[in-house]
Amino acid sequence: MKALLCSHYGTADDLTISDIADPLAAPGEAVVRVKAAALNFFDTLIIAGKYQTKPAMPFSPAAEFAGVVESVGPDVTLKPGDRVLAYVGYGAARERIAMKAERLVPIPDNLDFDRAAGLCVTYGTTLHALKDRAQLKPGETLAVLGASGGAGLAAVELGKVMGARVIACASSDDKLAFARQHGADETINYAKEDIKDALRRVTGGNGVDVIYDPVGGAYAEPALRSIAWMGRFLVIGFAAGEIPKIPLNLPLLKGCDIVGVFWGSFVERDPAGHRANTMQLLEWCAQGKLSSHVHATYPLNDAAAALKAIASRQVMGKIILHP
Repeated sequence: MKALLCSHYGTADDLTISDIADPLAAPGEAVVRVKAAALNFFDTLIIAGKYQTKPAMPFSPAAEFAGVVESVGPDVTLKPGDRVLAYVGYGAARERIAMKAERLVPIPDNLDFDRAAGLCVTYGTTLHALKDRAQLKPGETLAVLGASGGAGLAAVELGKVMGARVIACASSDDKLAFARQHGADETINYAKEDIKDALRRVTGGNGVDVIYDPVGGAYAEPALRSIAWMGRFLVIGFAAGEIPKIPLNLPLLKGCDIVGVFWGSFVERDPAGHRANTMQLLEWCAQGKLSSHVHATYPLNDAAAALKAIASRQVMGKIILHP
């Protein structure tokens, strides 16, 4: 079978397409033919050796996928032909994958593979962040930084589903128009105005109840300075490339929480909670409440171009590979 492989740390251009042996289903496992593998920003880091996860070489990027069960090992209730998705951390950019059947989640019949493949990481991270970590309540304000990217779009849509007033923050008017199309109530272009002053303005001086930050860098501290009393600042990631250093007098003066969101560890520590969240996301997506918007699809041979599109931060929604 064909697989996209990283054999040494480098850039997207260093990845190769190789023929490798087909996987076999061990006891408790299923082999799935991958119909769609979703890429995320951290895939650009993992192939460069700049991510906290460092797989043994060679490995395939792509942490999430959707596909069809082809074969199963002993003690598996799934059947060949079942439509499933899963989060695997890495390794999905290939034609087939073997994994523990208990980690595969059935896909509703009315949900296509491309949108299903893009649900696990960004929407899973965001539901865990907003529901489990921030305990977002209906009527609260939610500010989303990087609002047009995969994680940001998920936060905009889930914020609306959960009853929040959503303030989308991004670096261009086109990205903000996209966020409005997906439910944002207010928008802020932080390339044109100071994000702290803008967030105070749109909240009438009250501050933001929950801030969702997958960007980091120069925007984190000024956004935190706009937070409401007893607000929650969600640390999602650092797409800007810089980990900010936050003065600890700010949470003291604001009476607020700075809350870490390590979704990958949550998946390992609470598999039942992860599965329940994934089932909820699939239900909402099948009902049309979540778009799981696909920016573009690429064949496996064009994976380098797909990863470069993500690295350029011009992607709105998800990038999908078709092995």
